[in-house]
Amino acid sequence: MAASALLLATPGAALAANNSNSSSKSATAKTSGTKAAKAGGSRASAKEARGGKASSGANKTQLQAKGKRSAVAADNPGATRPARKTARTAAPLQEASGAEARLIGVYELFGRGKTREALAKAQTLVRDHPNFQLAQLVYGDLLAAQVPPSNAMPDTAGIARLRGNPAMVELHEESRRRLQALRERPPAGTVPSQFLTLSTRSRFAIAVDASRSRLYLFENSDKGLKLVADYYISVGKSGTDKAVEGDARTPLGVYYITSSLDPRSLKDFYGAGALPINYPNPYDVRRGKTGSGIWLHGTPPQQFARAPLASDGCVVMANPDLKQLLRKVQIGATPVVTARSLQWISQPQAEKETKKFADSITAWKDARASGNEAQLKKFYLPDFQRASRKPVDADGVLRDELTYAQGKRVQIKDTSYLHWRDTEDTMVATFGEVFEGEKNGRTRRQYWLRQGGEWKLFHEEILG
Repeated sequence: MAASALLLATPGAALAANNSNSSSKSATAKTSGTKAAKAGGSRASAKEARGGKASSGANKTQLQAKGKRSAVAADNPGATRPARKTARTAAPLQEASGAEARLIGVYELFGRGKTREALAKAQTLVRDHPNFQLAQLVYGDLLAAQVPPSNAMPDTAGIARLRGNPAMVELHEESRRRLQALRERPPAGTVPSQFLTLSTRSRFAIAVDASRSRLYLFENSDKGLKLVADYYISVGKSGTDKAVEGDARTPLGVYYITSSLDPRSLKDFYGAGALPINYPNPYDVRRGKTGSGIWLHGTPPQQFARAPLASDGCVVMANPDLKQLLRKVQIGATPVVTARSLQWISQPQAEKETKKFADSITAWKDARASGNEAQLKKFYLPDFQRASRKPVDADGVLRDELTYAQGKRVQIKDTSYLHWRDTEDTMVATFGEVFEGEKNGRTRRQYWLRQGGEWKLFHEEILG
């Protein structure tokens, strides 16, 4: 019996195979099994690549029709029961990654009993992407499934061994999470709760859901955010919520792309390129978090994708997916939200939350224009700092602001409000301001913390 991506994905599949009382061998399946083993799942740290091989066992597995149908039942929502109804229409699957969309198509065909069609599509997929380990494994399974059953008993012990093989477990989990993206689509017309409002100067926005191994790409316009693509990704070996240097965790929070690194300047390990983010951000620093070098980057040439938990803290994508992302991001203007699990809200909900916070910005602006130092000081925490070559404390900022804005009428424009809530409630506000009669002004990025029901400033950056 082979412990394949199809079989491992199905709880109870071994029992179903035992009941079918079938097993046989074939030279064709053996050949496929060898290919899958050579391409089997590998794990690597973000410091150096370490390859691993997994035997697919496809040279020993044969399934009867009943076994074939059950093999993908757990991973295919339409294989055995209708999809679960949701309160709102779900957004369609964005076929950003051609290879992934093709793999999901193979699963769907297999689930509908169209095994030969699934096999043909799997064959072309592994031909086009020979380093796609999971696709190689599925191809081997489909070849094995073509062999007529015999009366031999299945190798239940072999199945158990392969189920415990770390590389096979990783491939199974990768398969499950990829197909989860097909099942559990974000409700149509919703956005991650962090994106309250985004200036059209930011043409794209990124949100990572670690629990689903998924990166969502949004296009921004005067009509709001629209989900245009989503991709399978890997995160830290130890999961999320980075706290200290070397903990192999991916940070959680609101960040911005700070640069784009030329792949020619990087080791092959990072693949098609790298997009550093500003971890630790001011909120991370405030909480004593350490570490650096958190990137969105690609994979080594010999590896199409990595296991869901595989990096030293970076977010890792397949190279074809990263190349699409590289063409869209804007340095300093593309926000990146990394969450343990994304919560999706409607546009009216986002507007309601925006209004609550925008009132605080307006009150801060009015206090500054009035020249009332005592009133303005209420908006700043005692440990407030403005980022510059020489950090400026709250008192210095108050003097600067009163001199800068007193008695002037100012227009705030191009606003972006990004909300982050964990043990505390924070807001990252980016906006431009221009005084009446002037053509140019400042662009600010402010970090606010809610305390006692009121928003307080604890950090600010003057971007230009």
